[in-house]
Amino acid sequence: MNSNKVRRTALYTFCLIFSILNLIPVLWMIMNAFKSEKEYAINPFGLPKEWHWENFSYAWKSADLSTFFTNSILITVISTILTVLIGALTSYFVSRFEFKVLRWVKALFLLGMLIPIHATLIPVFLMMTNVGLFDTRWSLILPYIAFHLPITVFILSGFMTTFPKDIEESAVLDGCGIYRIFWSIILPMTLPAIATVTILNFIYNWNEFLFALVLINDQALKTLPLGLNNFVGKETAQYTYQMAALTLALLPTIIVYLFMEKQLVNGMTAGAVKG
Repeated sequence: MNSNKVRRTALYTFCLIFSILNLIPVLWMIMNAFKSEKEYAINPFGLPKEWHWENFSYAWKSADLSTFFTNSILITVISTILTVLIGALTSYFVSRFEFKVLRWVKALFLLGMLIPIHATLIPVFLMMTNVGLFDTRWSLILPYIAFHLPITVFILSGFMTTFPKDIEESAVLDGCGIYRIFWSIILPMTLPAIATVTILNFIYNWNEFLFALVLINDQALKTLPLGLNNFVGKETAQYTYQMAALTLALLPTIIVYLFMEKQLVNGMTAGAVKG
């Protein structure tokens, strides 16, 4: 066995072990979501002897998850779409054009990645209060877009930089304008990187807690993490119901990942195989 095979085997083994270690808590949570409280207390690590599907309906109704799901879906989807769209347009101009302040624009986005997000919590709170957006969905959507634009631009612009200029030159000869080139040529070629940033943005926006806790007081506007926090506080002794609610909250993230898995894998393997 040569050195390349040894390294590849070691890498695959490490990835397998790392994946298993990350999957065990998730599988344990899902498994216990189907148990009764008595069965969970007796054997928290065994498979359910009887599958209690009613745990999910109880968790859904008692925690009012329909309201929290709706708010989280609206805020997460709108902020993710706007972040990716604005980030893709910005990345196109940053990566494909030369202008005087290009270096400063790149430095500005790089600086945005260095600033701790939660260090801006108080200024964002005061700003949203002054402009009248406090306790609205936009008080979360706008910060989510602003804080995630730097990493989005960083990933997309790095991907777009690898495209040959000949593609755009041919399109210009065919009469295409800048925006037609972006929508019809550059954007489809960037789909693997777009899938990556979409998943990253979706996961963070879906799970974000601190900004939602500070900027949202109206019960009807609270997001899923806030609702789950209140539910856990009320159901401190009902662990199976808590796990059922957490399992329901995990489903959208899994669905989004599975939906974009192909593009994500293509983006990770792009350039790995030489022709």
